[in-house]
Amino acid sequence: MPQKAELHAKSQRMKISPNLTLAEVSKSNTAIKLGIDNEPKGEHLNNIIHTANAIFQPIREHFGKPIFVSSGYRSPELNKAIKGASATSQHCKGEALDLDNDAVEYPTNKMIFDYIKNHLDFDQLIWEFGSDSNPAWVHVSYNKDKNRKQVLRALKLNGKTIYQPYIEKP
Repeated sequence: MPQKAELHAKSQRMKISPNLTLAEVSKSNTAIKLGIDNEPKGEHLNNIIHTANAIFQPIREHFGKPIFVSSGYRSPELNKAIKGASATSQHCKGEALDLDNDAVEYPTNKMIFDYIKNHLDFDQLIWEFGSDSNPAWVHVSYNKDKNRKQVLRALKLNGKTIYQPYIEKP
């Protein structure tokens, strides 16, 4: 009978879409450091599989280049430890990805943002901080039952994060 560590290692290698593994969407240095189990199970695993195939995979196929997930699934315990937005965060449900391609020239975060906005079904799409020409990263969520197509921009105002409707800059 396989040991728990062997089962965990096997599940982490599991492909949740043709170009994305479970390890890529559940990795967290904080979880490792604090000994937090950050492996999605049940409904959360199903949600992250839907999100990977409805959002991540079409982007990857469109650009034909690696797309980097900076944050995906967060267990409620991990979300609390990193002071995440709230216990109702779509990251905790397996419905959200933060994409950040700053380390490469192509595609840019703006290109990823624009592709999602113009071509994919999504629940929330957020231009996260950055500049008028490129977000620091792109937050996107997907709800397999109902998507709001809400497009926002995150800004800091008096030290607090606020979300405003996204207005495209000319």
